[in-house]
Amino acid sequence: MTRIIIITIFFLFSFQVISSQKEDINLKLTLDQAIEIAYNQSIFSFRQKNMYLARYWQFRSYKAEKLPLLGLSATPVNYQRSIVSRYNQETNEDEFVPTERLISDASVNVTQNITATGGKITASSDLQRIQNIESGNLSYYSTPITIGITQPLNGFNQFKWQSRIEPLKFEQAKREYLQSLQELGMRTTNSFFNVLKAEINFGIAETNLSNADTLYRIGKGRFEIGTVTQDELLDLELSYLNANMALSRAKIDLYQSRVSLNSFLGFEENVHIECIVPRKIPSFKINADYALDQAFTNNPDLLNYEQQLIEANREIARARTDNGINASIYGNYGYNKSSSVLDDVYRTPFGDEQNLRLSLSVPIVDWGLRRGKIQMARSEKEVTEAEVRQAKIDFEQDVFIRIMEFNMQEQQVKIAAKADTIALMGFEVTKQRFLIDKVDVIKLNAARNSLDAAKRNYIQSIQEYWYSYFNIRRLTLYNFEKNETLIHELDQLLQK
Repeated sequence: MTRIIIITIFFLFSFQVISSQKEDINLKLTLDQAIEIAYNQSIFSFRQKNMYLARYWQFRSYKAEKLPLLGLSATPVNYQRSIVSRYNQETNEDEFVPTERLISDASVNVTQNITATGGKITASSDLQRIQNIESGNLSYYSTPITIGITQPLNGFNQFKWQSRIEPLKFEQAKREYLQSLQELGMRTTNSFFNVLKAEINFGIAETNLSNADTLYRIGKGRFEIGTVTQDELLDLELSYLNANMALSRAKIDLYQSRVSLNSFLGFEENVHIECIVPRKIPSFKINADYALDQAFTNNPDLLNYEQQLIEANREIARARTDNGINASIYGNYGYNKSSSVLDDVYRTPFGDEQNLRLSLSVPIVDWGLRRGKIQMARSEKEVTEAEVRQAKIDFEQDVFIRIMEFNMQEQQVKIAAKADTIALMGFEVTKQRFLIDKVDVIKLNAARNSLDAAKRNYIQSIQEYWYSYFNIRRLTLYNFEKNETLIHELDQLLQK
C-alpha cells in the first residue's frame, strides 16, 4: 500500500512539474515516504547500487574463470621477405639466398583451470599454411587435436585461495549494500528532522517576536503609569530586538535545511517539502544477546575480519613457495600431419606429437631472504589476528551500547512529549499572570525559554529514536519488528 502511495505521489508530482513549468510545488511527506523517495532517486542510493553491481560483475568474472574458456587466434596474412642461409648441394657450400614466403595460421583452443591442484588443461586444434612465392610450393600442416596440462609443483594454489576469498567478498558486498540502505535511512532521518527543527525554530522565533512585541507595548504603557521600571522596559525592548534577529536567523536556517533535503532527495528548488512529524513510534524492546547473535551472523564487518585472516594465511603460503624450490611440469600429446593438399592433412594416418617438460628452480644461497619473507608474513598474520580480536571486542561493545541506547529512546520520547505539554501549560499560566501584573519579566522569559527548549527536545528525542532505530538495523541487518533478517530482501530490492 505504501508503494502505491509513493508511486501516486511521483505521478502527481511529475504531472505538476510538467504543467507548472518550474512553479512552486508543495509536497507533504512522512519520514517513511522520504526514505522511499531517497532510495528511488537520491545520488547516495544510485552510488551504492552501482558499487554493488561492480562487485557483482567482479564475482561473475571470477566464476567465469572457473569455466572452460574457448578462444580463437589467427594470423591470416604473414608476408616474409628475407635473406637466409641455405646449403647448395652443387657447390657443397652454404650460401645466402633471398626467400619470399606467405604464411597463414589459425588455432582454436579450450582452457580449463583446475581449482583443486592449481593447474591448467588446454586442448587445441591448429592449422598452418606456407607458400613459397618464388617456387610456388604450397604446404599445409595441421594438429587436429592436442591436449596439454600445466601443473606447478611448488604447493601454492592461487585458484584454491580465490575460491575461499571471492565468494566471501561477494557475500560481504551484498551485506554492505543492505547496510547502506539502513545508512540511507539514518541520513534521511537527519535531513528530514533538520527541516522539522528549523521549522520549529522558525515558529518559535515568530511567536517570540509576536510575544515580545506585545509585551514591549504593554511594558511601555505600564512604564508611563510607573508600574514597570526603566531597566525592566529596556529588558523588554532588548528582548524584542533579539527576537527580530532570531527570526531572521531562523529564516536562513530553514531555507538551508530545505535546500539540503531537496538536494538529498533529488528534488529541485521549486519543491517545498512539508515534513510531517512521526509522532507515533514502534513500541518494542530488543534483547541484547539476541541482537548480538544477529550482528555476528549478518554484519559484513565480521566477513571482512574472516577475509583478513584468510589473506594472512595466503601470504604465508605464498612466501613459503615463491622464495623456495619452484617446479612445474608441462606435458602434451596430440596428432599432426603435413601435406601439399589441404584435405590430406585431416586424413589418416596421422603422426603423433609428444612433449614433456619439467622446470626446476632452486635457490642455493639467498642470504636469509626466503626465511625473512616467511617471518614477515607470519608477523603480519599475528598482527592481523590481534587486530581482528580487538575489532570484534570493540564491535560487540558498540552493538551492546547502541542497543541499550535504543531501548531507552522510547521512554525518552514519552518524557520529552510530557515535558513539552507541561512547559506549554506553564508558559500560558505565567503569561496570564504577567498580563495581570502578578509576575515579573524575568519569570516570564524563563517560562518562555523552558517552552522553547521543551519543543526542541521533543523533536530531538524523536529524531534520536529513528536514527537509533536505523542504526540498530544497520549493525544487525535484522528487522526486530517483524523478527526476520533483512538479507532475504536483497533480490527484491535490486529489482526496483
